[in-house]
Amino acid sequence: MPVQDFAMTFGPLASFMSDNEVEEVWINSPERIFIARAGKNELTNLLLSGEDVRNIVERALMWSGRRLDLSHPFVDARLPDGSRLHVAIPEITPEHWAVNIRKHLLRNLSLRDLATREAMSPSIATLLANSVRAGVNILVSGGTQAGKTTMLNALVSAIPVQERVITIEEVFELKPNLPDIISLQTRSANLQGEGEIPLRRLIKESLRMRPSRIIVGEVREAEALDLLIALNSGLPGMGTIHANSARDAIVKLQTLPLLAGENISQKFIGPTVAAAIDLVVQVSLDSAGARRIVEVASVTGRMENDRIEVETLWLWNNDTYERGLGSPPHPQKFAKVGLPIASWWNG
Repeated sequence: MPVQDFAMTFGPLASFMSDNEVEEVWINSPERIFIARAGKNELTNLLLSGEDVRNIVERALMWSGRRLDLSHPFVDARLPDGSRLHVAIPEITPEHWAVNIRKHLLRNLSLRDLATREAMSPSIATLLANSVRAGVNILVSGGTQAGKTTMLNALVSAIPVQERVITIEEVFELKPNLPDIISLQTRSANLQGEGEIPLRRLIKESLRMRPSRIIVGEVREAEALDLLIALNSGLPGMGTIHANSARDAIVKLQTLPLLAGENISQKFIGPTVAAAIDLVVQVSLDSAGARRIVEVASVTGRMENDRIEVETLWLWNNDTYERGLGSPPHPQKFAKVGLPIASWWNG
């Protein structure tokens, strides 16, 4: 975005938004404005008025077409430079508007780029690139600001260029470098409470668009069921989920589909998850502000006492990566695209 556009849209925040070292800007109150740089929080010396904050939000929302009012006190929107805006207003907040602007500075990095930045080892980058090429289903898990979207974007960018990809998100964040891609975004209800388009609807519609793969930006609720059904129909895909570990991600994915209705049984969901997910990539933000993969795990497809078997392939021990005892899933998928067994680990 040109400098003059930053100044016009973000006003007093323009210097932070144009600074490539600033990852996120948030406003707790007009007098308490923070930024994140290299994964660490900083309190700025910028002082605003309540009117300044409202003007910044209103200018930013003009581009997105999304609304914010007493009947709809939250908004999640994409900004012209690709940043993501989230706002909550009173009475959801006690007094001041709470504003978060998350920038995506590393969005266009490839798996090799992330390996160069030590977010993973070259061996893991090779494994993931070959897994994507082979069409295995990958779940990226981690906490807030751990780098899930950046990792997912790198994985999607590794998809062969001849495939047609459909991305499904609450707000447009993914921007993979692919020639044949369609991006879908949810829509909020209008003033009459009509016209809402949730993630579940988008997943169903995407299946009518001749996808080679579907990508769900983040699985939060009942849309997990629709994603699992799509993946079990033979359509490869990927997504992200909030979880503390690879095993917790699989457990959570067994739970979320139950929100779709009382007729959904755990006896159905367990085997479905075991068959649908092949790899889990756990990412983390450490105390020094470094983002990296801390575990790559394989889902074997086997279950015991309603627990899905998960095997560790690589594990970060706070100093280096250790090779686990697990084996990459679905060797037949690797063989189908002409990748020998050695290519799991080597280029």
